[in-house]
Amino acid sequence: MANLKRYREVIFTSVLDFLILLASWFIIHSLYPATVIMLVLDFDLNFFTGGLLVSIYWLAILVISGSYKKLYLVSRLDEFTKMLKATIMGALLLYFITNVNRNLTTEDQQFITIAYWGIVFSMLAFNRFIVRTIQRFYAQRGRGLHRAIIVGTGQTAKTAYDDLIRNKILGMQVIGFVQVNGKAPDESTGIEPEKVIGKLDGIDQIIESQRVQEILVALEPDSKNDLFEVISRIDYPNVSLKVLPDFYQMVGGLSKTNQIFGLPLIEISPEPQPLWEQSIKRILDILVSIVVLLVTLPFLLVIVIAIRLTSKGPAVYRQKRVGRNGKPFVMYKLRTMFDDAEKYSGPTWAQKNDPRVTPLGYWLRKLRLDEIPQLINVLKGDMSLVGPRPERPHFVEQFSRQIPLYTRRHRVRPGITGWAQVKWKYDSSLDDVKEKTKYDLFYIENISLKMDSKILINTIITMIKGKGQ
Repeated sequence: MANLKRYREVIFTSVLDFLILLASWFIIHSLYPATVIMLVLDFDLNFFTGGLLVSIYWLAILVISGSYKKLYLVSRLDEFTKMLKATIMGALLLYFITNVNRNLTTEDQQFITIAYWGIVFSMLAFNRFIVRTIQRFYAQRGRGLHRAIIVGTGQTAKTAYDDLIRNKILGMQVIGFVQVNGKAPDESTGIEPEKVIGKLDGIDQIIESQRVQEILVALEPDSKNDLFEVISRIDYPNVSLKVLPDFYQMVGGLSKTNQIFGLPLIEISPEPQPLWEQSIKRILDILVSIVVLLVTLPFLLVIVIAIRLTSKGPAVYRQKRVGRNGKPFVMYKLRTMFDDAEKYSGPTWAQKNDPRVTPLGYWLRKLRLDEIPQLINVLKGDMSLVGPRPERPHFVEQFSRQIPLYTRRHRVRPGITGWAQVKWKYDSSLDDVKEKTKYDLFYIENISLKMDSKILINTIITMIKGKGQ
């Protein structure tokens, strides 16, 4: 129920869009019956089935283009721009799909495609305009607001609170304030003690119990050193995090500042990659994994037999790791260490010339062949080809306490290889982990298909040169 409420804007808007798209289909055919020839008969579909499939096609275009992200009180001009970009892309693709038709001239196809695009775009844009206008109307009257908390108890926090109370169109219903470092509000701020609902240490319980949807960080200029700790503690994919910048951040160009209906805020996006790139990345993960597994299968069987003959224990090693959003999973690797290597020592880092590594395992690591079974994890969706390396729960718990922002590595699927792997050595100390975390965070902030390609090329070069450890 809570998740349904959280995504109500998406559900409501997508249902309306689908009905609008069905209506557009009927309108275009009533005006230009030749469209039946172009979009239905040539694909052996009847009128109603064709309308349903074409409407689903348009809905998929809207999803991929990001038209259902950040729907809550979005600017109507932004909605117009979103619809324009998405429908132009959809119309061009539709034109190429139907270009196989030989029953219509090119001029007829172009005319009908443009006419259909005009109907779809105008109706979707008008629908979004009406919906957002109604949404703003209710928000101004304090209805349908997102539940929010303000982190900070100083004058800046009180000013932000007053702005939110005065301007309901900002869309936040402030539940209360959260103390940072146990600092109680000064009487001069005007914050009532009962409005302070907890401390930063208990932010997890506050978010869960209060069903928080928005977090606004509003710290004093002399408390900016606390900002790092605050952001490192608040990392929830379904909770929007915004930071109220100071004057120097706004005018100095040190960060990108958005205007949320007049209130300048730095929005820390929970989604690091556009949906269309995520979709392509996942498709490539699956295709590459299948091809590599099929090609290397005979070679893998030889390695498995060699591992069993040269040392005791299973050939494929299973180990629990922490994946996306902190979810644990079982990761597969070819065993490169002696069986029960950590039986007495417990979880420890790999070392240079590690005595636990078998002679065969040494070469498997050098060539990174021990990672191949992880392609099964990629197929299962636990991992990706490229991403931060997954770590064991024991170390995740330890690093989360010692390294700021470490848990942000879990915003994306972990990978077989990553930016940190091609730029840094194996972990042998906490300092190494800190350095690799910097590379991982850089990857997450700049994630793209282009960067993934660069990392994969570097990884292949490393394998060929035998520089693995």
